[in-house]
Amino acid sequence: MKTNTVQTLWDRRDRLGILAEIIETAKTKQGKTKIMYKVNLSFSQVNEYLAFLAEMGFIKVQKENGRKNYETTSKGYSYVDNYEEMSQLLSNEQLQAPMIT
Repeated sequence: MKTNTVQTLWDRRDRLGILAEIIETAKTKQGKTKIMYKVNLSFSQVNEYLAFLAEMGFIKVQKENGRKNYETTSKGYSYVDNYEEMSQLLSNEQLQAPMIT
């Protein structure tokens, strides 16, 4: 069961969904390990995604007591809002394939 509000459209997560989940998790300042476990990623995957998100400005990295913490930026909040809106538009009820005759 997911603990955050971001839901992906299908059982298998896509990259955009994973990015949204990481950003959602980082809304409350989190360390890398907590993000890794909450979003269910491997160490190498979380490193890759966090580096990308920081480079793009969706999260910011803060060093405190020798630890890196990650926090969502305003740009990250916008991404999550837009992702959730698109997910609602593309809900499973609306994605039914047309009938071929």
